[in-house]
Amino acid sequence: MTGRITEIKVSQNEAEEEQLLKDGFTQNPVNLNKGTEGYKMYIWYKRGSGAAITKIQVSYNDDMSKSLMTNCYMKVDGDLNAGTGGGSIYLWYAGGSSEYDIPIVDLFVSTEREVECQLFQFGWERLSCNLNRKAGGSRLYLWVRKEKPAYICDITATADFQGDDLLIKQGYIRVDESTNRAAGGKRVFLWYRQHPDSQKALTDLQITTTSCEMEKWQRKHYEQVDQDLNAGTTGPPVYLFYSKNQSKSNPPIKNATLLVKKIGLSSYVKAGVQVIEENLNTGNDGAAAFLCYYQ
Repeated sequence: MTGRITEIKVSQNEAEEEQLLKDGFTQNPVNLNKGTEGYKMYIWYKRGSGAAITKIQVSYNDDMSKSLMTNCYMKVDGDLNAGTGGGSIYLWYAGGSSEYDIPIVDLFVSTEREVECQLFQFGWERLSCNLNRKAGGSRLYLWVRKEKPAYICDITATADFQGDDLLIKQGYIRVDESTNRAAGGKRVFLWYRQHPDSQKALTDLQITTTSCEMEKWQRKHYEQVDQDLNAGTTGPPVYLFYSKNQSKSNPPIKNATLLVKKIGLSSYVKAGVQVIEENLNTGNDGAAAFLCYYQ
């Protein structure tokens, strides 16, 4: 079945499952509390002729929710960590008609990092937040597939939610896991926006942790994202650099995600995903975090 997704729901019991089925929703079969003692919960979605969903975000604190609510994102009822003891996690979605809004046509929930990396080559994009975040159990990630190919045309970062409202208005998508995960310091998030024109795309990303590395990419005329991704921690400044110079060795970048911990990294590399080796939490006690992208 094909078509644009127009609505998303979450079920928390069998009665809700039966009602959603009657209402024409399709269930993703993965229990969102897999491996925990929480309620059996599932994502459901409906395809229709209404306004298409073009962006999906995840929130796990009030500050993340605030900017989404202000910018008319629809909050999906149902804490995805209900009954687990983990912090509350919610899904949000929005539509739009700007050049950066591309309809979503399919959803998938993965449970194994060693296998999930194969999805990139079939046009899927991975949201970075583990839907079992801080709840134990399986590592679950939501993936979306869009109506047509999309390419990252801009990338930036914010600290402590300053500037979030403006970026959302400008069509950016937040990578919903902090680059300072468990490291203290500021809550730093990467943001990107996509465009269907591959000629506008970024073609290379690099992470620097030393002044020598910064000078190297500056000499190559790479652009720098001004926000220190290690801001407020004990580690050295960590900066993201990017290029838009296309070549056979540097084709357009389609999507990017953040991998927390080294589990399954080698599988991603084997699947053709570009994993940047520099740990975004270099020099501090936070969880190892790696930026990766697919071309």
